[in-house]
Amino acid sequence: MTTASFSQAPRGKRLRDRIMHASFLLTRPMTLGVRGVALDDANRVLLVRHSYTPGWHFPGGGVEAGETCEHAMLREMEEEACVVLEPPLRLHGLFHNINASSRDHVAVYVIRQFRVTGERKPDAEIREARFFALDALPDDTTRATRARLAEILDAAPLSPTW
Repeated sequence: MTTASFSQAPRGKRLRDRIMHASFLLTRPMTLGVRGVALDDANRVLLVRHSYTPGWHFPGGGVEAGETCEHAMLREMEEEACVVLEPPLRLHGLFHNINASSRDHVAVYVIRQFRVTGERKPDAEIREARFFALDALPDDTTRATRARLAEILDAAPLSPTW
């Protein structure tokens, strides 16, 4: 998967997105998200870089009202990375994301069966989506992303927090 450079979102949009996120957090008693750890046949991991937060992350996003976590994972992988998953998915764990808010939780799935349907073009949300060798992760891969990889691949103890 190749990527192209993408300029930052305009300052006004970033401010609006932050205000909307803060409003969302104040009006919801709990938030639930999903993240997918997609590992290909060469044991490379799929990561995305967002426009609104620093670092490289697993693809994923929020679970919508009336949606299962598995369905949200299927939807988010296709939207963020042009990846179609082949169920069943394997739940790795449920984590309390205290970095986002005291009410946020993340369900993490390990995904080994999928197909890439095309190149993910940069847009206002996703700047890049790429597969990386496990020994060549970008320097700004997030701590939580590295911790989940260690749990999944190196038998590190499972943490209850993101």
